[in-house]
Amino acid sequence: MRHLTIRTFPAARLFLLGMFVLSGLAAAPRPVQAAGEYTIQEVVDAGHGFFGETSGALAKVIEQAFEQYGLPNGYILGQEGSGALIAGLTYGEGTLYTKNVGQHDVFWQGPSLGIDYGGNGTRAMMLVYDLPNVDTLYARYGGVSGSAYIVAGVGMTVLKSRDVVLVPIRTGVGARLGVNVGYLKLTRTPTWNPF
Repeated sequence: MRHLTIRTFPAARLFLLGMFVLSGLAAAPRPVQAAGEYTIQEVVDAGHGFFGETSGALAKVIEQAFEQYGLPNGYILGQEGSGALIAGLTYGEGTLYTKNVGQHDVFWQGPSLGIDYGGNGTRAMMLVYDLPNVDTLYARYGGVSGSAYIVAGVGMTVLKSRDVVLVPIRTGVGARLGVNVGYLKLTRTPTWNPF
C-alpha cells in the first residue's frame, strides 16, 4: 500500500497541477472595457431603440464596425436629409451620448462630389472613436461614401478628423445610387453653410 501511494503521488500532483492551470485559463480575465467606452450590446440596444426593429442588418453593420474599430467612447443618434445630382449636400442634427460627459447637441452639414444621384431621408447613428473631449468633436470629417439602395437600406461609412474616427450607420427611405467624396462638418449650432 505504501508503495502504491508513492507511485500515485507524482501522478496526483501532476493531475492537480493540470487542474489548477486549466481553472486559471478558464478564469482568465477578458479584455477590460475602458471607462467611458460602450459595449456592442449597449450600442445595439440603443440602435434598436432609435431605429426600431429594423432587422438583423443593423446588428450586423454595428458588429462589423466593432470588429474593425473596437469600442467607441461615444455615439450620436439623429436624422439627416441629403440629395445629390453629381454634387450633393447633407444636413442633419442629433445628440452625442457619452458615459463621462453627458449628452450634447450636434448638427452636421457637408458637400459631396462624385457619381451620385438621388435623395434620401435617414436616421443616423454615428459611432465615435478616440474622442478626447467634446470640443474635439466639432470639426470636419472627410471620407468616401457609397450607397446603393431603393426604398430602404442600412449602410456604414468611415470619416476621420485628426485621430477621431466617426462611423455613420444610416438607415432610411429614398432612392440613392453612387459613390462620392466629401466631408461632414459637425457644429454646436445649426447652419445652412455646408463649407
